Order: sequence, then structure tokens, then C-alpha cells
Amino acid sequence: MERLYRKLEEYSRSDYYPFHMPGHKRNAESVRGDFPFERDITEIEGFDNLHHPEDILLEAQRNVAKLYGVKESFYSVNGSTAALLSAISAAVPRNGQILVARNCHKAVYHAIYLRNLKPTYIYPQMDGEWWINGGIFPDKVERCLAANPELQAVLITSPTYDGIVSDIKEIVEIAHKYGVPLIVDEAHGAHFHFSNYFPTSAAELGADLVIQSFHKTLPAMTQTAVLHNCSDLVDSRIIRRFMGIYQTSSPSYILMASMDACMDTMASDGNQMFRDFTKILEQTRKRLSKCKYIRLAEPVKGENGVFDYDRSKLIFSTRYSLMSGSDLYHILLDRYHIQMEMESEKYALAIAAVGDREEGFERLCQAIEELNQEQAELIKAGIPTDDEKQLDTRSMHFVLSQMMSMAEAMESETEKCSLEESIGRISAEFAYLYPPGIPLITPGEQITGQFIRNMRIYMDKGLYLQGLEDYTNKTILVVEQQPQSTKEQDEEIHG
Repeated sequence: MERLYRKLEEYSRSDYYPFHMPGHKRNAESVRGDFPFERDITEIEGFDNLHHPEDILLEAQRNVAKLYGVKESFYSVNGSTAALLSAISAAVPRNGQILVARNCHKAVYHAIYLRNLKPTYIYPQMDGEWWINGGIFPDKVERCLAANPELQAVLITSPTYDGIVSDIKEIVEIAHKYGVPLIVDEAHGAHFHFSNYFPTSAAELGADLVIQSFHKTLPAMTQTAVLHNCSDLVDSRIIRRFMGIYQTSSPSYILMASMDACMDTMASDGNQMFRDFTKILEQTRKRLSKCKYIRLAEPVKGENGVFDYDRSKLIFSTRYSLMSGSDLYHILLDRYHIQMEMESEKYALAIAAVGDREEGFERLCQAIEELNQEQAELIKAGIPTDDEKQLDTRSMHFVLSQMMSMAEAMESETEKCSLEESIGRISAEFAYLYPPGIPLITPGEQITGQFIRNMRIYMDKGLYLQGLEDYTNKTILVVEQQPQSTKEQDEEIHG
């Protein structure tokens, strides 16, 4: 079988001269730096066209579908972002309605804006022990669909950024009962298929459209992802149309070759690679579970909507220590040269993957054990904990009123407003905690005192907020209209 990555490698050693794009002409001496120019080509003879695949790229995508056991798979060189945009656009007509888990990635909200969709939000449970999002309860999905027959699709994120998996099989049955497709953002679950140690993939449980990022948890280059079409509820021709719209017309052959090589590796060596990986991962989890003050999170199945849990996500809770999650993140970076995936107020997250080495797990274990011992000694000595304001888990996903559509708010006349003076106004922009890219507020929603209080706490903790035009996060764009009275603002902030 001809493989794209091998053909590209062979071509890089041939004597064909490139009187075509790109401008570096496969000449490494044409620019400073070390880049794989020799394998960077455009759509030339023998290498097919991603937007109209008939040969090697068609076969490469069929190999993905065969390996995952799905009807059809589409390459995305614009990451899961383009795949999510395409899935939503294909499943829901313009001006349509969609049921969306509030803890979805910002790309979902961008699709809502671009297609002028009306969202109905469903909120995950909060895990008060670990301060992470729980899962989506199937009965909540059913209640929403029963109450609104105009809904045309359901979209949830599973696993979440923290590894929480919802009851996909049950949600699939409910969605299909009401005749609508289920779209699952499984960006962080591309590895599920390759080991029973992990939860079962949504693609195997009946979900209609499943989006996976190869680059997040498999040995593939950044920006590589796939969109699986697993049923007949969404027309593949429409998916193809939107993949052509949202993806670049000049897809990187280096990225596509990376996906092809990844799939070839998984098909031939994946079983053994994942046996080795899961063995050391489980050993690591057992070792780290002994730490009392920097605790490895173990979400409980059956509670807070947690149906299953991806154990490759290593969440280190600082709730029982004198540190914040941000403190832990930066100490690991500065002292131990360990780069974590993300920081939050009460935890730091590490992502383990099949490409990890034993040396990396050992370094992480030693660092966490040392820091845990330091915390034990400080607490024993009577060092007091910080008496800072804490986020109330009940407020993590507070419901905001949608006063106008997202598109209407983003395209209205706007003005800048200080955060304190914005209460009661309609937001004209997003605010994300990034990563994981989940909006705290979306355009068209009414700003509340609770939102402002949480923003203040996030900023005090040094967490990374994105989306606001004002990078200092002191002002927010609002739709032009009369604000609440100063008295009402004060009552909402302090009351």
C-alpha cells in the first residue's frame, strides 16, 4: 500500500525541480533556520488534492476510517477548530437551533456566530472535590429536547479538557429518539480507540459526528485533526463543502504526512505502544496517589455526571496545600523545568500521551513528591493558608441571560465600559479562560455582578483570560444602551 508520508520522503530525495509554490523551492539555504523545506510541497502531480481527493489522500483518509471503524473520515490541517466549524455548519442550517454544552470550546461559539444559530445551553455538573467540570446528565439533554422541538442537533465535549467523559451511549439514544444528530467534540480522545485502559470512543458508541485532534494525544504534528462521520444523519457532501470553506486551500503536506504516518504506526505498532504506555502511566498514578497535600485527582464515576474518566489526564489539586494551582504550575516550570499543560486556581494539569518517555514520568514523580513533602513540613510548622476569596463552585457555570443573538451583539454599535460599570449591560465580546477556551460570557449575554466577581478572582490569581479587546481586562465592549443605575450596580457587586 502506498503511504503519503513515504511518498513525500521519496520525493524529497528526487531530482524534480520545483517551478511551483512554495517560494522556498525546497531549498534549505533560502532562509535562516532549520525547517523541513525538502518535504514542503503544494498540490503537484502524483500527490492528489485534499479538497477533491481521488488518489493518495483519498486512500489516506479511508485508512483513518478503517482503523477507527467509522463510515468516513476527513483530514483537518486546521485542527479540531475547522472540524468543529464544519460539523456544526453541516448538521444545522443557517438560523437554526442547537443544544450546546456550555463548557464547549470557543470554536463552537464561533460556528454559532457565523451561522447565526440560536443556542440552548446545557450546563455540566461541578465536581466540588476537585473543582473541575463534571459531565452532562443524559436526562438534562432529554428535558431540553422535549421542551424545544425546534432543536436540530446536540453538541457536547467528551472528554473534557480535564478528562471527564459523559454517558455518550445514553445521550446518543436520546438524541436519536428526537431525530437529531449528536456531535461530540472528542478532541482530547483520539487515543481512546487504541486501549481498553481508556474510555470507549464516542465513534464506537453511536455518535454521528466525532471530532478528534491527533496532535493532542497521538504522535502527530500540531494542527492535525479528523472529523469522523459515523452515520447517515448528516450528509457527507455538505461536510465536504464546509471543510473546503473552513480549511486553507493550501493544506500542508507535512501535516497530512504526519497524520498518515501516525495512523500507519498505530495500525502496526499501536497495541504494543499503548500496552507499554498504560503500564507506566498506571504505575505513575499509583505512586503519585500517595501524596497527601498535592493530590492526584480521582473523579468518582457515577457522581457529578462523571460516566468515565481519562486517566492520561494528571490533575494535581492544591486544595490541601498552601499553594494555588498557579503556584504549582510555575514552580514545576521554574525549578524542575517541567512544562504543564495548564494552570487553574486549584489545580495544575499534565497531559500524558503515548509519546512520553519513562524519564519524563520519573521527573514528574520526583518533583511532585518533593513539593508534597515541603508542603507537609510547612503545614506541620503551622504556616497559615491564604485567606483569599474563593470561587464558589455553584457560580462556576452561572446562567447568563441571552438578551440578543450573538451575531446581533457582535455587529452592533459598541462602547467601552469598565468592568464595574458594565453590570446590566449586554456584552459585545467573549471572555475565555484559556486554556481550555470555555467562554465565561458570550456576545449578547447580560453582564452580572457574579461574572465581574469571578473575573476579579481569576485576575487576582494570575490566570490567563482571553477574548476581551482590552488585554488588561479592565474594560469590556458592550452594546450601546443605557446602563443600570450606580445604586443597582453597587447592590449587585456588594450585595
